[in-house]
Amino acid sequence: MACRISELVLDAADPERLAAFWSDVLGYVELGREEDGSIEIGPPGVGFGGPQPTLVLSPSSTPRAAKLPLHIDVNATDRDQDAELERLLALGARPADIGQTGAESWHVLSDPEGNEFCLLRRRLQPTKPSPSGTDG
Repeated sequence: MACRISELVLDAADPERLAAFWSDVLGYVELGREEDGSIEIGPPGVGFGGPQPTLVLSPSSTPRAAKLPLHIDVNATDRDQDAELERLLALGARPADIGQTGAESWHVLSDPEGNEFCLLRRRLQPTKPSPSGTDG
C-alpha cells in the first residue's frame, strides 16, 4: 500500500486571510482551528481524509527567505481557463512573473501572501465524496 497526501500545510502571516482566499478558490470550508491559530480548510461534507487534501494555514512570523520549493496547481471544474483566471484575479490572486515566455498553456499567479500557484488549462470534473464521507 502507498501513502497519499492528506493535507498541505502553509505558513501564513495572516492565516484568516489565506484561509478565506483558498476557501474561495477551491470551494473549501473551515474544518477547524487549533490553539496556535492554525486554520484547516477542506471540501465541504468530507473534511480530513477525503479524496482531496485539506489545507492547514499555520501562523508564522518568520519571513520567507525565498520562494516556496512547492507550489499548488489548480484546474477549473465548471468554466474555461479564461473565465477562471478572471475569477481568481477578482478573489485577490495576482499575476506572477517567474520567467514565462508567454507561450505556456498555464498562468502563474500568487496568492495574497505571494505564494505562487498555477492555473492549468485542462478542465477537471469536480471531486465527488464517497458515500461513507471518507476515502477509506
